[in-house]
Amino acid sequence: MNRLPPLAEQQWSEEQRQLAEEIINGPRGALLPPFEPLLRSPELMAHAQRMGEYLRYRSALGQRLSELAILLTARHWSQPVEWAIHAPIAREKGISAHAVQAINEKRLPEDLQDDEWVLYHFCQQLHQQKKVNDDIWQQAIALWGEKGVVDLIGINGYYSFLSMIMNGAQTPVPDTRDFIIPA
Repeated sequence: MNRLPPLAEQQWSEEQRQLAEEIINGPRGALLPPFEPLLRSPELMAHAQRMGEYLRYRSALGQRLSELAILLTARHWSQPVEWAIHAPIAREKGISAHAVQAINEKRLPEDLQDDEWVLYHFCQQLHQQKKVNDDIWQQAIALWGEKGVVDLIGINGYYSFLSMIMNGAQTPVPDTRDFIIPA
């Protein structure tokens, strides 16, 4: 049951309308599911959407690697909405379909590119161990510099936040062929 369903536009306050239109008129093109529950806290939504817009579209990692980090975070949180939205985008941006499927099944992907391997281990360690070992840290710094590493941590944190919002609100999954396999 959707605990925080979309609000009808006629119910929106002026602040909600202004912020919703900012999202709709931005690169997302629509008020997507993470922002439907967040609309109840317009200022939080405004900050979240601006951070997310940067992390998703303009991070120092580029969209291919950002999408891989988003998938790893969505899978860590078993967040079906983020998975449904981002699995096709990840494949479109160059993450192999086999790797996407392996991540969904909580298996080690076999066909990641070298930079994807570093990102995979970085995200897995950050989520599972709550830290990143020195070897993976140094590999990440060598690939993306400090700015890229901070952006990578930001992607993990931001999509964890969205996952918690939607898991708590029980936001329904859009119709898609991309769904999370129960763990």
